[in-house]
Amino acid sequence: MTTAPSTTTDEAPQPATPAPSKSSWASLRPLILRLHFYAGVLVAPFLLVAAVTGLLYAGSFQAEKLVYDHELTVPVGEKKLPISEQVAAARKAHPEGTVSAVRPSPEADATTRVMLSGVPGVDEGHALAVFVDPYTAKVRGSLEQYGSTGALPLRTWIDEFHRDLHLGEPGRLYSELAASWLWVISAGGLVLWFSRRRALRKVRGAKGRRRTLGLHGTVGVWAAIGFFFLSATGLTWSAYAGATIDELRTSLGQATPSVSAAAGGEHTGHGSAAGQAGDAAHGVGLDKVLSAARAEGLGDPVEIVPPADANSTYVVKQVQRSWPTKQDAVAIDPADGEVTDVVRFADHPVLAKLTRWGIDLHTGVLFGLANQIALMLLAASLILLIVWGYRMWWQRGRGSSFGRPIPRGAWQQVPPQILVPLLAGVAVLGYFLPLFGIPLAVFLAVDILLGEIAHRRGRRSYGTPVS
Repeated sequence: MTTAPSTTTDEAPQPATPAPSKSSWASLRPLILRLHFYAGVLVAPFLLVAAVTGLLYAGSFQAEKLVYDHELTVPVGEKKLPISEQVAAARKAHPEGTVSAVRPSPEADATTRVMLSGVPGVDEGHALAVFVDPYTAKVRGSLEQYGSTGALPLRTWIDEFHRDLHLGEPGRLYSELAASWLWVISAGGLVLWFSRRRALRKVRGAKGRRRTLGLHGTVGVWAAIGFFFLSATGLTWSAYAGATIDELRTSLGQATPSVSAAAGGEHTGHGSAAGQAGDAAHGVGLDKVLSAARAEGLGDPVEIVPPADANSTYVVKQVQRSWPTKQDAVAIDPADGEVTDVVRFADHPVLAKLTRWGIDLHTGVLFGLANQIALMLLAASLILLIVWGYRMWWQRGRGSSFGRPIPRGAWQQVPPQILVPLLAGVAVLGYFLPLFGIPLAVFLAVDILLGEIAHRRGRRSYGTPVS
């Protein structure tokens, strides 16, 4: 759930009988209501941007296949040519830059991708992907590519818009803020929804603001698990919380292992003896390297990374991130084609596997089209919840202006034995999730300041229900 309903008679702290008024829940509900409302109102614009761009990104996978069909697919031929011939054709058409990776055609009708780095005009961190017909070695085109999933220009633009609004590292703060608060708002909404009397949760037959509230709550309850998942997985590769998570995984011995690309033994220093800079034909060459990887059980799709220098090996890694995940990797000595290191996905630590699957599910690649449709539905739900949340606030003002906010001072009604552990837990969360803790601290400071100003003017009224 995204934006909070503003108070009405049925939402504000209800008059209670003496017994319930002493309960923990009776004291906590106004505080949760105030947090849900303000967090929704203030964070909703960031969530709205994340939802809209996420909706576009989920649809970009299928759009990419249509827009770049000529580059991605070829008529099926009789026999594929050696990978070295395909790379040679790509280098003849594009001699600029150096070969950074090669992805052999993974399917009968798919092209081979030869990635070039250091090409003039290509953004830093991106590569120029040259698409080659594996049956004829004819170059079918070239496009700028980004990331491990091989995103082409359309998807790259949408991906960067979703991740950082095309503002670079500073822009990543918006998405981390949204991810840090989405689960908080969703949890608060769930608690408020299930604490309401059943009769007040019905949508059928309700009108006006109560109907909007019913729709907001019902959709939010059904989508809440998805929001928790998006929030958790989004934080795993965010700027600040992501770094903390990586440190925690490393300290627990749960970091993602990588194959060693250092050439060893008597062959060190001879890795690139048989090749020219930038042509990827180091030592034994691409064809023997690919054969050695196949012998180790690395089936398509794979990516071949040439040695970085004279003391490095070839690295061949599987790049299938859809289910079942294929992420095995091997290092191959360029001097004799011997395998020097192997890393199997089956041997990855549990948290490394969960992180891999979580990110792939978040980005819509783990289960393909079904995954992407589910993400689009979640994004659409989030957009509707935000719209309904603001509409409830407007309806709270009787349709002519936004209603009054939830009254401050709810925390004063919470017993110390609950308030102290609650504050300690929030402080710990704020440390690990700085874009949750810092905005919350700023809000509290501003709220306290405004409360003191109102008090000095004789207008403060803590905890008064808003009708």
